[in-house]
Order: sequence, then C-alpha cells, then structure tokens
Amino acid sequence: MQARISRSAALATLLALMAPAMVQAHDEAPGLPASSMPLSALPKSPALDVSSLKINKPAKAVDEDAFREKDVWGRIRSGYAIPDINNELVAKHVNWYATRPDYISRTTARASRYLFHVVTELEKRGMPTELALLPFIESAFNPQALSSANAAGMWQFVPGTGRDFNLKQDAFKDERRGILASTDAALTYLQRLYDMFGDWQLALAAYNWGEGSVQKAIKRNQAAGKPTDFESLAELMPAETRNYVPKLQAVKNIIANPAQYGLNLPAIDNTPYFTAVDKTSDIDLTIAAHLAELSVDEFKALNPQFKRPVITGDEQTKILLPKENADKFHLNLAQWGKELSTWTTHKITTARESIGVLASRFHTTPEVIRQANNIPQKSLLKAGSTILVPKISTSASVDISPEVERNATVAFEAERERTTGKSGYKLAKGGKTAKSGPVALVKARVPRDAHKPRHRGN
Repeated sequence: MQARISRSAALATLLALMAPAMVQAHDEAPGLPASSMPLSALPKSPALDVSSLKINKPAKAVDEDAFREKDVWGRIRSGYAIPDINNELVAKHVNWYATRPDYISRTTARASRYLFHVVTELEKRGMPTELALLPFIESAFNPQALSSANAAGMWQFVPGTGRDFNLKQDAFKDERRGILASTDAALTYLQRLYDMFGDWQLALAAYNWGEGSVQKAIKRNQAAGKPTDFESLAELMPAETRNYVPKLQAVKNIIANPAQYGLNLPAIDNTPYFTAVDKTSDIDLTIAAHLAELSVDEFKALNPQFKRPVITGDEQTKILLPKENADKFHLNLAQWGKELSTWTTHKITTARESIGVLASRFHTTPEVIRQANNIPQKSLLKAGSTILVPKISTSASVDISPEVERNATVAFEAERERTTGKSGYKLAKGGKTAKSGPVALVKARVPRDAHKPRHRGN
C-alpha cells in the first residue's frame, strides 16, 4: 500500500514539473492556433494545480497582457514567432535601413496610425505579430501606394486578387486602399498561404510571388532530392522574392533593438488610434474633414479608399476618425444646417456633350469636372459615361443610389484636332482611346505572366 502511494506521489510530482514545459512549448510554437491545447488535454493529477498554469486564450480573444505593454512596438516584439534567418541578404538590408534614418522616421510616422489595429487583428487570429511589419516592405505604410502592375494600398493587392478577397473596386471607392478591409483581406490571405505550406517563410514568398510559383519550386526541389525550405528554394525565385523575407527579417531586427543600429522609433501608444463612424448619407469629403476638425490630408490618410470628392452613403459605409475627432464630428454634425453633399451624378447620352458645355450647364468650370472625375486634359467623354457634377437645385439633393455607384463608368477618348490633311481630323498625341469600365480600371491592364506575383507587381 505504501509503495503504491509513493509511486502515485512520484508520478504526480513528475507531471507537475513537466506541465510548465509543455505549456511553454505550446506558447512558442510558431503559427500554432492559441486554442489548440484545451484544459481538458492537460494531465489530471491531485498534485497538478491547473489554475496556476498559463494557458493560451482562444485566438478570437486578445490577450489582456498585450495591453500592459507601454507601446505597440513592445506588443510586436513579444509576439515574434517566425523563425529567424541570418545571411548576407539580411545584413545588406539591415545596413540599408540603418543608414537611412529619415526613411525609417517617415515610414514609422505613417505606421503609427495603423499599427495598433493591425497588431490587434493579428493577435485575434493567433498569427505572428511581425507580420504587422510587412507593409514596411510592401508600401512603406502608404495606403496610396500604386505599383507598376496596378497593385494598390498598404498591402499591395492587384485588382483581380482584391476581388478574390471581396475588396470592392468601383468608380467611388477602392477598398484595396481601405485600412480595415485591406488588412482583413491581407491577413486572411496570409493565413490561407500558411495553411497551404505549413511554413511562414514560404507563405510570405507566396504572398509576393504567387502560391503556384512556390508550389512549382517545391516540386522541382523535391524531384531533385533537395530541401524545400525558403533558403533552399531562394535560388529558384526572382530577385524580388529572394529578397522579400530577408527584408522583413531586417526590419524585425531593427524593431527588436533600434538602439543597436543608432535609430529611434517614435512612441506609439498602446491604444486605438482611430474609431469607426457609421455614415448613411452622402457627404463631401471636405465637409467630413471639416466636421471632424481634421485637415483633408489627415482625413484621407485614414480613409484612402474614397476616390471622389463625395463619399456615397449606405449602411455598410464607415469613416475612420481619431476618437477625439469622432466626438467633434458628431457634435458638429448635429449643428450643421447645410447640405452635406454638393455633388450628384450625370449620365452622358451623346458625344456632343462636351466638358465645356457641361461646365456651363452645371455652373462650374471644365477643370472642376475634370478633377472630380479624373478626366485627362485633351480628352472627350464617351456616351454612356456617368460623371460627378455639382448640384444646381434642391431637386438634386437625393443621394447617389447604390446601383449608380456599382455600375458607374467613365470612358473617354483623345480629343480630335482639326488639320489640313485629307482626312480632315487626326487623333491628338498618341491617338489612344481609353478602355471603358470603372474609373479605377481605365488604365490598360498589365499582363500577368508566370513570374509576376499574384497579388502585387514588381
């Protein structure tokens, strides 16, 4: 009987000693969902006090410990979970960033608006927090960034992949630039890639190069009996992708210890920078900024998805404002006794409706119409185009309908100039006609080849 009691006590002691190590291993496993080790999976023993152990919370609940950090940089550092790499490319990029303090200062100043939100979303999903630094590489945290392959926004989505992740792109907005929508889409895409490859470095390579390209590279190395980790596949990658993960590693190193590289990071309070305000009626962008007591540039920095001088209203439309400015917005809105929107739409029914004639009809100037609709100089609107024009009567005070918003297109062609040639007319310089379609897609499409990233361009 005594022997059985001794063996039981010894087993209980052993389990009690092992439990913290088991939990620590779970905490440190990169990419492992926080909810994958329920309490019921822990060994049961009279000597094991489960309540004293640190157990990860479900991924949907942000750990309260995150809010004990003094700033957002601390939260990012504490959540690093992607294995480090250390090679010549990393050293090269660390040196590049470290010798450009002005660039780091500008980029981190822009990042200060968005990082709290991005880190919070990563923690909710149980994803590595260094992914919050990826916009350093993609766009330098500029939501207005546009690549040569028409990849747009902080996370750099091309139009097709943006639509794959439900990022709306129409004549009035481009959610590839929207802070909330594009961050949600980017993290969803990154998690999908991690689930596909089981490796964050390969997931990042696929985010840049395309999952099909990474899969082909893996199969090629497998056929040759070679390893399939990122560094082993790097020689098969284009230069941009080969440098992509080392660039992120370089930024990780600098954020981990900026003083080591002679750099200072701006303090970013560990509190939300902005809050979302519902908006259900049309409002001019300049009026919204005025009511919030923000400059137009600051308003656009938080709401870069809106492409026109009027923000169309529906139950899903939100604008982002710093919290104190949101309070001012509501107060000023309640006292605003004027029209919130000074714009409406007009459909071009005939090519004879020149911009000059339209300007006269709507009591404005040709330049105002061109700027509001992104119409180049020396170009004519095609029949069927829907453009913004100033409201000229109270009968035009009805909001722009969702149907018009979804289907509005602007198409134009080069202005014809009279000549003395036999034809009598010639096309203006270039002689090109813009493709019809949503304003955001007026530019000719950039062909996608097998070496172009699926979601962004070089």
